[in-house]
Amino acid sequence: MSAVNSRKVAIVGCGFVGSASAFAIMESGLFSEMVLIDVSREKAEGEALDISHGLPFAKPMNIYAGEYSDISDAAIIIVTAGAGQKPGETRLDLVRKNVGIFKSIIPEIAKHNTEGILLIVANPVDILTYAAAKLSGFPENRVFGSGTVLDTARLKYLLGQHLGVDSRSVHAFIIGEHGDSEIAAWSSANVSGIPLNNFCEMRGHFNHQASMNAIAEDVKNSAYEIINRKGATYYGIAMSVKRICEAIVRDEKSILPVSSIQHDNYGISEIALSMPAIVGRNGVEATVPIELSGQEALSLRKSADTLKGVIDDIF
Repeated sequence: MSAVNSRKVAIVGCGFVGSASAFAIMESGLFSEMVLIDVSREKAEGEALDISHGLPFAKPMNIYAGEYSDISDAAIIIVTAGAGQKPGETRLDLVRKNVGIFKSIIPEIAKHNTEGILLIVANPVDILTYAAAKLSGFPENRVFGSGTVLDTARLKYLLGQHLGVDSRSVHAFIIGEHGDSEIAAWSSANVSGIPLNNFCEMRGHFNHQASMNAIAEDVKNSAYEIINRKGATYYGIAMSVKRICEAIVRDEKSILPVSSIQHDNYGISEIALSMPAIVGRNGVEATVPIELSGQEALSLRKSADTLKGVIDDIF
């Protein structure tokens, strides 16, 4: 990332998700400069001031509201801008509104920054990641979405609760669409290398199928549950954004289920969806082919077909 400042991040969109992400990133100490951009300059200024006032308790950082011209040397541009998901609305209902918004935002970004990484967080994230890749003309490895990173964290959290173990010792992925057709990849799930069903039995759980169905359903409905109770979800996704930024800035080569354009992965091509991928300084370095059962692979292709149908309608 020669032409960019690896210590600078930009956030486009200062709604709940953008401002929570800005706060999480400030707390992380990963960057020394953060520019906030919003359709309402006042909103961006307010968020920048509010977060800046806590800097005496954190690490030195320059946080300010800016214009697109201020992102020219940003290492990562996080795009959270878009219409929010309303109660009763599916993520796919948002498509037309948000693709329209992206048609004005992404070319502006590409005009001012050609070397950074575009991290798409706005929903529906898979469609918008595809749109951002096409609209920006960036190499595909440098345009990817937060995908099912949060869904996977929810799965690990719920499995940790179910089994009475640290969720960080649970290794399992949600793959496919970040949305209603997502898939829990149970066949590759394990707890510190022990196959999931074996570990469940060690902990006194024997009704595997019913438990798996209930947990997968809880993960899928998490966002709806939170939206129904408090109107929006933002802390979980903010922590996911921070985690992805860590992997990039530190060149960790961490394996995260981000949304990226697929090329003949389980027979899926030319759409963006989430599969585990190696994430480092150059963005998505490679996708990781995890073991899937026949049914999981079939469900993944169905999830891809759902997204493909939407893309064909719009592009």
